[in-house]
Amino acid sequence: MRDARNYMNEYNAALHPDQRDTWVFDLDNTLYPAECDLFSQIDRNIGTYVADLLKLSAEDARKVQKGYLLEHGTTLKGLMVNYSVDPHHYLAAVHDIDFSPIQPDPHLKAAIDRLPGKKYVFTNADRPYAEEVLTRLGLGDTFNGLFDIHDAELHPKPVIETYHRFLKDHGVNPARAVMFEDMARNLIPAHALGMGTVWIDTGSPWSRADHDPALIHAETDGLTGWLDAYSRAVEKHHS
Repeated sequence: MRDARNYMNEYNAALHPDQRDTWVFDLDNTLYPAECDLFSQIDRNIGTYVADLLKLSAEDARKVQKGYLLEHGTTLKGLMVNYSVDPHHYLAAVHDIDFSPIQPDPHLKAAIDRLPGKKYVFTNADRPYAEEVLTRLGLGDTFNGLFDIHDAELHPKPVIETYHRFLKDHGVNPARAVMFEDMARNLIPAHALGMGTVWIDTGSPWSRADHDPALIHAETDGLTGWLDAYSRAVEKHHS
């Protein structure tokens, strides 16, 4: 587990438990591993949606899909801006998937439960989908709050106003918070606001887009192992 055992080298003020007591988690490819391929189903559904809407080949639809992702934060936002797509129709269509690859992760739950303070999910997905994923992971009762794309008024990460809205809605002090994300670009506003940043590297070029090591305090290719080691260290520190 890359960097799971090296985080102590970065266990400085940015992630020190005396400085941090609020924990903010992205959902897709963060709280569950990318290897389960859940998001690949969504990715295919998005491609089909774009192809059907714009009457494009699969190859051309993918170019539009990923172009909007990088330009607007989500494909949905690009389609809303350019084609006035109904977000409710879009989200229902792309989240029509088989959830069975998601299995309970008791080790992840134990690691999150060991963290002192409050825990939140901050996602560009919608609430029904997020709640289904959390339930299947065995994390349905783990978090103090969930902030979804509708709470963001359909402005996705990395729009910084959405981070401000999240912080205000949940009373989070960014100087006391750590954010976990698979999309490196979504950690840029978090860092600017004073949050600790942990990047989950899925190996995807979209995950690495705008990656800047100076803005990332720790990184790993698997959250559960890294967080288990970190949370045990935090627990020991507070004992």
